[in-house]
Amino acid sequence: MRGLFRVWAVALVLVLLVAATPSRVDAQCCGECRTVMKTCRQVVFEQQQFTCYRTCLQPVYEQKTVTCVKYVPETHYRECTVTVNKPVWETQVRTVTCQVMKPVWETKTREINYTVCRPVYETVQREVCETVCKPVKSTKTIKVCSGHWETREVGCCHPKACTPACSKPTRQCRVWVPEVQEKEIECVEYVREVQKKTVSEKVCRMVPEQKTKTCTYKVCRMVPEQVTRQVSHQTCRMVAEQRTVKVPYTTCKAVQQQVTVPCVRYVAKRVPYTVTRCVPKVVCKQVPVKVCCRVPCCKTKRCCK
Repeated sequence: MRGLFRVWAVALVLVLLVAATPSRVDAQCCGECRTVMKTCRQVVFEQQQFTCYRTCLQPVYEQKTVTCVKYVPETHYRECTVTVNKPVWETQVRTVTCQVMKPVWETKTREINYTVCRPVYETVQREVCETVCKPVKSTKTIKVCSGHWETREVGCCHPKACTPACSKPTRQCRVWVPEVQEKEIECVEYVREVQKKTVSEKVCRMVPEQKTKTCTYKVCRMVPEQVTRQVSHQTCRMVAEQRTVKVPYTTCKAVQQQVTVPCVRYVAKRVPYTVTRCVPKVVCKQVPVKVCCRVPCCKTKRCCK
């Protein structure tokens, strides 16, 4: 950074010098303008590479043996006399008077009226209608199919014979002759008939009846009563007692020991690196400039041509 700052400072100085340098103009003309060549300086930056060095710290690891002190705790005991309170339990008896409710049972009697239903049986006459079937006799004429057997002579001609007369003799056969006859018969026909009759029956009727009965019951009545009783209870009494106890305490003992620990050591080392810088450079070049004369320069008061 310092080198780069120096380069920029030199470039700034050169620019200021170029700006402050007066230009040379040919002023031999009087009252006329002409073109002349002017030398101008221009600052140009060129890139250049430089090799620089920087210091770096490089770690170096080493094993180093050091002597350290380690504190080891140790437990010791010392005897101390302390006073402690020891609880002592005692059983004591006290008289307690209390009031209790004692149940007293009494037997009482009272009459109770109640109603019962007594059955009463009665004989009642009532009319009953019933239907009976009464037989009625009648005479009826009917037709009866009957018949009788008769002996008849029957010819033995073939039914397919062409001649009406058969040459064979006839024979006698029994033939049933049907006949229809009218006959009177007696019929019995049952006719329904409603008849009324008186029937006797027993009827049960519930009759309410008042009755009285004596009931015996028990009644409990609570009566207060004073009762005295012995109640045992335990009491605790603290008694001072001297005791010898061992009280532990801890001390630290210093013990030296050799310990190998890793150590880091930094070594300075120069490391090269390349830097590109812009270096200012002054370049001169001719630039045409138009110049005009303001003051006459010839003694003969003639204008220069």
